[in-house]
Amino acid sequence: MDKALLEEVPGREEDDQRRRRCRFVEELKKVNYMAGPMVAVSVSQYLLQVISLIMVGHIGQLALSGVAIATSFTNVTGFSLLFGLAGALETLGGQAYGAERYQKLGTYTYCSILSLLTICIPLSLLWIFMEKLLTLMGQDPQIAQVASIYSIWLIPALFADAILQSFVRYFQCQSMILPLILSSCATICLHVPLCWALVHKTDLGYTGAALSITIALWFNVIFLGFYIRCSDSCGKTRTLILKDIYISIKEFLGFALPSAVMVCLEWWSFEFLVLLSGLLPNSELETSVLSICLSTTSLHYFIPYGFGAAASTRVSNELGAGNPQAARVAVNVVIVLGVMDAMIVSIALFGCRHVFGYVYSNEKEVVDYVGEMIPLISLSVIVDSLLAVLSGVARGTGWQHIGAYVNLGAYYLVGIPVAVLLCFGLHLRGKGLWIGILTGSSLQLLLLALVTFFTNWQKQASKAQERMIEEKFPPNGLA
Repeated sequence: MDKALLEEVPGREEDDQRRRRCRFVEELKKVNYMAGPMVAVSVSQYLLQVISLIMVGHIGQLALSGVAIATSFTNVTGFSLLFGLAGALETLGGQAYGAERYQKLGTYTYCSILSLLTICIPLSLLWIFMEKLLTLMGQDPQIAQVASIYSIWLIPALFADAILQSFVRYFQCQSMILPLILSSCATICLHVPLCWALVHKTDLGYTGAALSITIALWFNVIFLGFYIRCSDSCGKTRTLILKDIYISIKEFLGFALPSAVMVCLEWWSFEFLVLLSGLLPNSELETSVLSICLSTTSLHYFIPYGFGAAASTRVSNELGAGNPQAARVAVNVVIVLGVMDAMIVSIALFGCRHVFGYVYSNEKEVVDYVGEMIPLISLSVIVDSLLAVLSGVARGTGWQHIGAYVNLGAYYLVGIPVAVLLCFGLHLRGKGLWIGILTGSSLQLLLLALVTFFTNWQKQASKAQERMIEEKFPPNGLA
């Protein structure tokens, strides 16, 4: 009998391994189903400002400089904040959907829209007085005036983005990718000819570029809003009950504010890097090369961000449904995808290091400097790929407050001080700045990896279900 039992064990082990492989492959399909389209959605939103900047670049140097300053300023003070605040919906909305509290997903979405629109009011006042702020910071008065006018024309776009960020998370929580793809493609197809016409075929000039962004974003909002209103697939989650919205705002802000801090601290640290490069000797060369490096890593970031968005959805859905093991499998899958992306892109960049600079410039000095920076950029690609994935896991689990503390320590207590020391103290110039920020990113990655590794997924699933159990939010949206 004992011998028979011993002979059965290998068979059971093989069955367990087979089941684990099947779960992994099944989860891989689910993640890829979301990740690819989310990359396309993110890139299309990013390209709105890039296309406008390209169109304005053919008007003149003053317009280009003013719009570039305005784009950076509005991203730092407005769009990044809205992007971060909406991250709370990935936690609460995703877990609500996983727990089949469909009405609660709708409630959190309306909470997000209301909260983000309210935040837009003081941000709009800040943009109105941008000219005075930029002048006080030592910016050229003419450039400051152009930036201010451009930003004022972008104010309606800020309100549109508040609704759009909420809508995107609403669909993401339900793994409804098709409407996001359709709206994003339609928006880009509208924006390109509209921006060209307003900038070059009317007297609006650079203000036409801002107006084009505003029209494109509102078109995207109306498209998605119409889909929510008319589609049967949104019927269970679009219910509007004002009383429930006001009750849930405090809970939403409890996740939204740390989420915004988490995103903004990281975003602002890279903008600060560009400002520091302007203080170096031969600042034109240093700023140009650093901008090329940032553009490269920013463009690549959308790939692992798609994995992170998929991770956020899958983890939050499974925790809300009370499936901690499935959430763990989802984490393992996206980490594997993040590693694969990091290896492929970093090796490709390193192999092209001697010619990559020609993508941005024909000046040999710039190309050679970029070639020297490529090994550091390749390391950043590896770190960013894994960071984007783990940040998605953090949003899906509800660790925004931990992420905020991690980013504060990694970038502002370590990364930026090291960058300043290496750049100005040891005279490593742009390399020193990049090594410093890479140090901060690496520390951030290490800390988030430790948090993920030591997570008790059963406990997180219990927390998610406790958060969703509430009498006034009956399951399936039924009263």
